[in-house]
Amino acid sequence: MENLELENNKVNKAKSYLMMMLALMLFIFAIDLLTVAMSHLNNEIAENILQATRNPFISLFIGLLMTALIQSSSTVTASVVAVVASGNMALEQAVPMVMGANIGTTLTSSLVSLSYIMNKKEFKRAFSAGMLHDIFNICTVVILLPLEVYFGFLSKISVAIAHFFMPDESYSGPIVYNKVFTRPLSEWISNTIDIPFLTMILSIFLVFSAIKILSTSVYKAFVVNSFQDINKLIFKNTYMAFIYGMFFTAAVQSSTVTTSLVVPLVAKKKVSVRKAFPFIIGANIGTTITAAIAAIYKTEAAIALAIVHFLFNFIGALIFLPFPTLRNIPVLLAIYMGKRTVKSRILGFVYILLTFFVIPFLLIYFSND
Repeated sequence: MENLELENNKVNKAKSYLMMMLALMLFIFAIDLLTVAMSHLNNEIAENILQATRNPFISLFIGLLMTALIQSSSTVTASVVAVVASGNMALEQAVPMVMGANIGTTLTSSLVSLSYIMNKKEFKRAFSAGMLHDIFNICTVVILLPLEVYFGFLSKISVAIAHFFMPDESYSGPIVYNKVFTRPLSEWISNTIDIPFLTMILSIFLVFSAIKILSTSVYKAFVVNSFQDINKLIFKNTYMAFIYGMFFTAAVQSSTVTTSLVVPLVAKKKVSVRKAFPFIIGANIGTTITAAIAAIYKTEAAIALAIVHFLFNFIGALIFLPFPTLRNIPVLLAIYMGKRTVKSRILGFVYILLTFFVIPFLLIYFSND
């Protein structure tokens, strides 16, 4: 019986590895198809894209709303990398959108916490854990967005770093340092469909599907048993939790998966809110690998944007992780929000609707008038 179970586990793992490789190939192809589709869009559509993202605050909320709607910051950031690579969006315009995607991705952990709404004590802890991810990203945006808008802080640093990866000095334009192996197929599909907007929609759907398959297969192959077995080891100290959060998320390509694993642990008092915070910070850095993969074979601007995504989360970690006093601020805010929401549970729904949907939508809508 044990041998049969062991054999089944091996077969399941082999299937997961195969699915993982196929999903990775699909992801690279989908990103390349999106780049081709964006480069074929006519000038009017390209101009509309540029107009929408010219205001950095509107760009931020577009990233937030898109991520909240499709529930995948990896899809949004990878798609933005492809748009920048096609030359239809400047790096400086894309930076706030990536920041917004980081906030939008925190919706999942907040939604997971709502599943505990019938149990007061569990709901208080779960909502606090869900809020941690929100507060950390919002605080990081509040610090870094003004620096980016007024000084080009992230974009200038990332361009300087990106120079090391590219032979050319200029970071704009279709500079390619290697030929994408999927390019002939991407060009053939784009020419066959012959409607760039339709090709763009198809490629975004493929990006989303690839990330979901990749996330599920890696989760089954590496995380599901490991996470339960080494639960106590993960949260033993601040830096251990940070490292595990980073590596788990890099493996499954989704911070929403790993942070959503933490919410039930906090709800059931297996882990405290304070100990869960470094894991969430690590998860934020781990998720940046998606943009890095998307930037492979692309322009220097696309590579620079992938670096921006990493720098945003890395600087956020540098601000909060080493200093216990600063690290306590998001924790205390999250605990306070958990207590307030328990007193009036409708507040949880109101917070989610306003933060992730109503406010971004209204700001984007009125900015177009």
